[in-house]
Amino acid sequence: MTIAACSARHVLRRCQPRTLTKVLWSAPSSLPGQLPARCFHQHHRLEEAAGDEGQSRHNVADAQFWKEFKSTYGLGFPTRFAKNVRRSMIGNTVVAAGHLHKIINLGEALAFAHVQVPSAPERSASDRSSSELLQIVCQDAALCKKLNSIRPGSAVGFRGTVAKKRAPKKGKEDMEEPLGDKRWESVIPINEIELKADGIKCLNSFPADIHHGSDHVFPPQHRHLQIRYDTELKERLVFRSAVAAYVRESLSEFQEIETPILFKSTPEGAKEFLVPTRRQGYAYALPQSPQQYKQILMASGIHRYFQFARCFRDEDLRADRQPEFTQIDLEMAFTDGRGVMGRVQTLIKDIYKKFAKPGTLFEYPTRPQRFWRLEYDKAMSKYGSDKPDLRLKGLIHRIDQTVSPELRNMITSIKKPVIEAFKVKLNASPAEVQKFITTFLDSPEAEIFNSNPDGAPGIFIYDPRKPLTGLSAFGHEGSQKLEYIYSQISQQPWEDDLTHEANCTFNDGDLLVVQARPDLPFSGGSTMIGKLRLAIEKAAIAEGLVEQDPRHIYLWVTDFPMFTLENGGDPGQGGKAGFSATHHPFTAPKSDKDVDLLLWKPLEAKADHYDLVVNGVELGGGSRRIHNAEMQRFVMKNILKMSDDRINDFSHLLEALRTGCPPHAGFAIGFDRLIAVMTGRESVRDVIAFPKSSKGEDMMVKSPGLIRPEELKRYGLDLSEGAKEALEKVKADSQVE
Repeated sequence: MTIAACSARHVLRRCQPRTLTKVLWSAPSSLPGQLPARCFHQHHRLEEAAGDEGQSRHNVADAQFWKEFKSTYGLGFPTRFAKNVRRSMIGNTVVAAGHLHKIINLGEALAFAHVQVPSAPERSASDRSSSELLQIVCQDAALCKKLNSIRPGSAVGFRGTVAKKRAPKKGKEDMEEPLGDKRWESVIPINEIELKADGIKCLNSFPADIHHGSDHVFPPQHRHLQIRYDTELKERLVFRSAVAAYVRESLSEFQEIETPILFKSTPEGAKEFLVPTRRQGYAYALPQSPQQYKQILMASGIHRYFQFARCFRDEDLRADRQPEFTQIDLEMAFTDGRGVMGRVQTLIKDIYKKFAKPGTLFEYPTRPQRFWRLEYDKAMSKYGSDKPDLRLKGLIHRIDQTVSPELRNMITSIKKPVIEAFKVKLNASPAEVQKFITTFLDSPEAEIFNSNPDGAPGIFIYDPRKPLTGLSAFGHEGSQKLEYIYSQISQQPWEDDLTHEANCTFNDGDLLVVQARPDLPFSGGSTMIGKLRLAIEKAAIAEGLVEQDPRHIYLWVTDFPMFTLENGGDPGQGGKAGFSATHHPFTAPKSDKDVDLLLWKPLEAKADHYDLVVNGVELGGGSRRIHNAEMQRFVMKNILKMSDDRINDFSHLLEALRTGCPPHAGFAIGFDRLIAVMTGRESVRDVIAFPKSSKGEDMMVKSPGLIRPEELKRYGLDLSEGAKEALEKVKADSQVE
């Protein structure tokens, strides 16, 4: 046995633990003055603490939370109930577990409870549900007392016998069994059975300080309760899961391959999130998309790739954007844009065929039969948007020749402007239309249009009771020309006869909106008149002056310009050409003629890029890629004027391309947006379990969090003086709260 004093504790490091069964104190004279007393005093205090702790532990063992937690170990395996339960379950003793929904007392020894129980998996993905409502019957006074001691919202477990609910009493005229007797069917709906309980366990109590219920609106800080009690939100998340499962099944000829999340910063076109490392001066970047990795996979012999990719972009957060989002990302070798577009169309149609059912979350009755096509320039000129909503009536038309110099000067101060107009047919009289448009123009939403530097919109209401039918500002000749222009409008392939007639004729109460713009090539995603057209249409639908069209009309927008003049907003590729790639620098030209245009007129070259649009929502985009390393280098160096350092950021991709990479093209479907469209939601936040706010914050977990000084030091970072002041203000505000 080894004997050591407290002051010689270090010698115990040399001993085997088994020999340290008991430590004896040596003579006091061999130890420093007050050491023995101090050591024994500490030992005495430890004994007292142990006694107090023991008493405390006895108290904890008697606590309600302790008993509840222990009870979960004897729960067993709860039965999962589907919408339709096997009839053979009747008479069986089972365990059911879920969240207590509500209690109905009918006496001291009779009570009913509704419990939200986990749902059994359905055979069909489109019929999936996360939970079902099961009725529990308590016919014992002690059980009823136990049941009423549990707060609704608590996690509970019941043991009992499955029974068929009693049918309501019938009159003599109802005694005969109706046709379609269901007694011999193998399943029975869950709302026709109940569980006669003989045992109850509270597995986790719901707190008394939180009000809850299906009618209660929870704040974002309680997102978990939003999901639990908002049935529609929960259904959307379950629907999203079902669609994801079906997509994987539908893309069985593709290889699902995950690509890294920790990437590096490369100038693709969007702003990135950086992740610092302990290697000072170095950082990862979260991927804007798996673009470069999937092109490398094409060079790797993976000819058909897909994944549900997580993507990150540090951009402004509109209703349809999140800093992190999910896309169905795919790439195909030995094909071009047409091949990819065809495969994407098949996938979308299959999803609609699978999930579009009356009475379900997604009630759109039929899958889209046609995917229309529209060139970028035509979309911008006729709809004022590169993602046009084909359901809206009233296209945009140039009316320069109908506008007199006097009217032009009233509309705009631009010299030689383009003057355009669109017409909206409202279900209202001229007086009601006047009231509507006045209210709209006075609203905050119209401020951007009223303060347009190119000129505020001109508003005219067609009224046969007024001189020149309300178009007197155009003059006699101008108003006739205007009506003639509209009478010559061609019918669009997706328009029915009634829509076309409304578009090409003027009728009582029609609203005519005129707007000027500079005579420049189209760029960007929309024009001011296009934004105004959408805003008026949205306001008119809200007021009941236009009926909402329930159809889902898909189209491909093609023939985008390969390059766009820089506007100072997007980071681009950092070149010195004065323009950047419209989408990303890997997009291939549309045709061999566009390849030649790269040498002399690159701004006139069209890209083999294609966006999929439905009802004014850009659902996804893709392109044929530049698969030749020298061609890719030429575009970066000679056209975009990128520096050698910038080009070297893509050395990994260029190396892969030069090893015989095949021609390839790809596409990415915004999965969040797809689910939002299918479930009729305007914001993708309504189809994401834990979305970020408009400020990029997760209010439940309080992210992003403050950076601690030791974390800054670890990564070799420091805050600017402005950031330090802002940080101190945040800390002070949090202390006040």
